[in-house]
Amino acid sequence: MFRLTIVFSLLLLASCSTKVSNPKDVKVSDASLYFLPATMRTPLRFGNQTLTAITCARAAVKISDKNGEEVTGWGETPLSVGWVWPSKLSYDLREKALKDFCALLANRLKDLNDSGHPFEISHRFITNELPELRKEFSKNLPEEFPELAALSCYASFDIAMHDAYGICHDVKVFETFNKDYMNYDLSHYLTADNDFNFHGKYPEDFFSKTTPSQLITWHLVGGLDPLNSSELKGNEPKDGYPNTLEEWITRDGLKCLKIKLKGNNAQWDIDRLKKIGEISKKMDVDWLTADFNGRVDSAEYVNGILDYFRDNHPEISGKILYIEQPFHHDLKKYPKDAHSCSSRKPLFMDESAHDWTYVRMGFHQGWNGVALKTCKTLTGALLSLAWAKAHGMTLMVQDLTNPMLAQIPHVLLAAHVGTIKGVECNSMQFYPEVSRPNMRIHPGLYQRRNGVIDLSTLKGPGFGYRLSEIGRTLPQAEVSFK
Repeated sequence: MFRLTIVFSLLLLASCSTKVSNPKDVKVSDASLYFLPATMRTPLRFGNQTLTAITCARAAVKISDKNGEEVTGWGETPLSVGWVWPSKLSYDLREKALKDFCALLANRLKDLNDSGHPFEISHRFITNELPELRKEFSKNLPEEFPELAALSCYASFDIAMHDAYGICHDVKVFETFNKDYMNYDLSHYLTADNDFNFHGKYPEDFFSKTTPSQLITWHLVGGLDPLNSSELKGNEPKDGYPNTLEEWITRDGLKCLKIKLKGNNAQWDIDRLKKIGEISKKMDVDWLTADFNGRVDSAEYVNGILDYFRDNHPEISGKILYIEQPFHHDLKKYPKDAHSCSSRKPLFMDESAHDWTYVRMGFHQGWNGVALKTCKTLTGALLSLAWAKAHGMTLMVQDLTNPMLAQIPHVLLAAHVGTIKGVECNSMQFYPEVSRPNMRIHPGLYQRRNGVIDLSTLKGPGFGYRLSEIGRTLPQAEVSFK
């Protein structure tokens, strides 16, 4: 009996100890960083920002498996200065800070002594290390380095880790978010605000049952974009690409338009929506959405516009599928009761949804939709996806004008999560030529035809980039492998 008691006690202790690591776990062993510039063929205006160029951060991360064999994965995200860091500070100062923080992250990852699934490694890094790095980095800046900026800088490394892990195990990235590869279920990361239980649930459980090879795509209508030939000024680029909204609709067969509004000039916003709404009626566009970029002060502003179209232009009103980010992105500092807006149209968080805890905060303030973006890390997007779906929120996957490699994880996320309608893709509007090497291999991903993009050319493990076939020559590395 004494011996049996000892055996039972040892078994009990073993069951309460830390779970044995998965044999598929990997360790980050090295990182490198490149900056790829992209000049816009036409300016992009949103809110009070006008962009003419952007820099993409491309990261390579090496991981090693249990046998010490190394694999390299790649990730990329645009450093969208105005989006991640709205400020009165100069653009150049903010862009330099973003680049410097990317370099800081690359050097930190070289010495990261952590192992597991990339989802787990990134979650620990985002939770424990990124806030301290951001706090220390901010000491040398005129104002605090934003949380959204830090996430955007880390996103390319997070994506690269996921790519490397898939290649290491010869599977697609989105096939690794289950109990066979991960050490913890979602209850390790998430808490529910209803009776939902995340125990035994993994990100894969919240994916769509089927993964389409084609996605309906949304076109971005910027505040400066000519709508038809009467608005052309004569200085538009003569490069073979459309220069008006009507030309884009005709060439690409567009059915969905995302409209950038000012958010502080109701008459301008109404007039813009009305003009584009009339074009959509004439040219058989099915859906519209309005993006206020966080510049609206009150729910009454949004409600007034929606009610105007409901009462005076019901056909245009019926085409408005959802509203995106009207209010300030900081839900903690500027809470807003959004229930009256979301009762009229689905109301989607974008800049506000840094991570799942912000999604939860927005949910309680009346938001009922979430725009996921890979530029806030794929890991974070999957946690937000799971929490949102568990609480009945609707999803969309939004663009950050993703060119080159950044386009691929972005559209794969949309294909797997199940969105309200397709995916937003607009890099082909603003800098199509920068993706020319990618377009040769993936023509359907970097061109919109009949209103859709085509993912069928993505092949192989990881994200299926087919990098060797793309064959892009990279600039000198900002941070090199050891």
